Amino acid sequence: MDEFSSPLWSPQELSQKNTGIQRFISYYNKVSGRECVDFKTLHQASIEDRGLFWSSIWDFCGVIGDKGARLLIDDQMPGASFFPDAELNFAENLLRTSHNNDAIVFRSEDKVERRMSRSELTDLVSRGQQWLKRMGIKEGDRVAAILPNMPESIAMMLATASIGAIWSSCSPDFGPRGVLDRFGQIAPKILIASDGYYYNGKTLNLSDKLKEVVAQLPSLVGVLIIPLIGGSEETARAVPKSVTLATAFSDFSPKNVTYKRLPFNHPLFILFSSGTTGVPKCIVHGAGGTLLQHLKEHQLHSNIGEGDRVFYFTTLGWMMWNWLVSALASGATLILFDGSPFSPTKDVLFDFAESERVSFFGTSAKYLDACKKENLTPKHSHDLHSLKTIASTGSPLAAETFEWVYQAISDTAHLASISGGTDIVSCFVLGDPTSPVYAGEIQRPGLGMAVDVWDDEGHSLPSGKGELVCTKAFPSMPIGFWDDAGGLKYRAAYFDRFPGVWCHGDFAEWTQHGGMIIHGRSDATLNPGGVRIGTAEIYAQVEQIPEVLESIAIGQNFQNDVRIVLFVRLRKGSALDAPLEQSIRTKIRTGASPRHVPAKIIAVSDIPRTKSGKITELAVRDIVHGNDVKNKEALANPEALDLFRNLPELQI
Repeated sequence: MDEFSSPLWSPQELSQKNTGIQRFISYYNKVSGRECVDFKTLHQASIEDRGLFWSSIWDFCGVIGDKGARLLIDDQMPGASFFPDAELNFAENLLRTSHNNDAIVFRSEDKVERRMSRSELTDLVSRGQQWLKRMGIKEGDRVAAILPNMPESIAMMLATASIGAIWSSCSPDFGPRGVLDRFGQIAPKILIASDGYYYNGKTLNLSDKLKEVVAQLPSLVGVLIIPLIGGSEETARAVPKSVTLATAFSDFSPKNVTYKRLPFNHPLFILFSSGTTGVPKCIVHGAGGTLLQHLKEHQLHSNIGEGDRVFYFTTLGWMMWNWLVSALASGATLILFDGSPFSPTKDVLFDFAESERVSFFGTSAKYLDACKKENLTPKHSHDLHSLKTIASTGSPLAAETFEWVYQAISDTAHLASISGGTDIVSCFVLGDPTSPVYAGEIQRPGLGMAVDVWDDEGHSLPSGKGELVCTKAFPSMPIGFWDDAGGLKYRAAYFDRFPGVWCHGDFAEWTQHGGMIIHGRSDATLNPGGVRIGTAEIYAQVEQIPEVLESIAIGQNFQNDVRIVLFVRLRKGSALDAPLEQSIRTKIRTGASPRHVPAKIIAVSDIPRTKSGKITELAVRDIVHGNDVKNKEALANPEALDLFRNLPELQI
């Protein structure tokens, strides 16, 4: 990235002084005796004394609970223990309130719209807690959910957490095998599901899927059916062990929620890896680490506070749902949307943002790329004056899309590209509302996160591409993997490459401005002629071409080397003729380098992606090489794999 490039956005002096980061710097200097003056000096302090930093986050954000005297012991990875004497309850911290404004505003495409105040949410949590206790649920038990992104999902998660039980969820578009690959490993006692969901104008009933799932989960003692499409009673009659929400809660009146305060690392969530290379890993996250990371990322990095209206386009199968829900702890209103982001119109999410005065708009890089391809200009068609922050994650955001956001959505909002993952239910690198935004760059490492880029020998790289690592322990490291005796799988996943150092599996580099560029997953990195190339570098160029809607690149083993193969999904009416192929090659050669130019370019009608919308290079690579994809249920569109099988173009 050019050292002298102009920023796309810079914070105004007055607004910069009013950010959560600046308020925290003033607070931290008082309690630490340091003289931090900006983000960079604060970050340095936050990794030099992580115990004091995270203790200060606890106090600054007003965490409810007993912090205890010890802050950090056994400072190693894995094995470090933050706040070993602390006790808290995650739900208690999210349900605290000084007002009774909207807690949640919900839309399911154009079919359902509802509002829920803070007191109404707390009442629903109370009744959910009473029902779970009647069903015999206690701390450590697993509660699983197949639900849309709706208010009851949040209420039942909080009811689960209030008891000290463990929540795990997936979205209703998962097939039965995908659900069982996940929940079958953790033996839930309760399953919570909706009667159906809406997507792209269609009404989809879940009865048949639920019957198949429930029949193969012998650990279940009860199934709770949440109404959405108007068929909960029929679904409850069809599915064994089921009861509707109305019937289950009919005996309970709202009363004060009781909160079981538990150790800092008591299990809160079980999240799942994508599962495209085998049965999904069951990643167990603790309540305290999740809470502190989210409070820090919301209040400092995202400048979210009481009265903000926070939207993230996500499903319950993606960790961004867990991240979004935690914004309740900062006094924000959650703006929930479930369904297709382009139904009933291409502007539906911007319509929602306008009508609900959204201040924080989060989505995927793929969604922003799609809007760019559709030539949407919400800045001119919508009133988005309330928008303070736009966040993007899921895959690298191309420099050209950064520029498009400021041209087409808002020229005043802080654009924060963020990156982390399910593995840490939070971020390694993300936004800084006190610093400029440069095209293509993630602004900063997370506070308290000793992020670096290393070469293959474990040497720090101040410039150039390498492995994204974290060299010191942090609170949101997983407790471990479920049913992983001795932690062997956990260690192998993150610590085998560099012992004692978290290796995240991203291919990254620092920028001249102190930010970072993610070039894609390390396991999808291309190696033509032994030179490592990130797939995101290719996508950033190809997807600027109007005829190309989407692309995916893999390395194919060919004639004792690796050659780059690029697959493109084209706009309707376009064809991959010689001029277009030449245009693609020229764009890659001039925008990236001659080494990035693919040996083969092939048009396909679809590209396989995970349930959270990420394209999956590894699955395509396996198919091209004649290998079976181990877990097709992890894909949203597994039928797309057949488009890449036995292609004659790849035999020559």
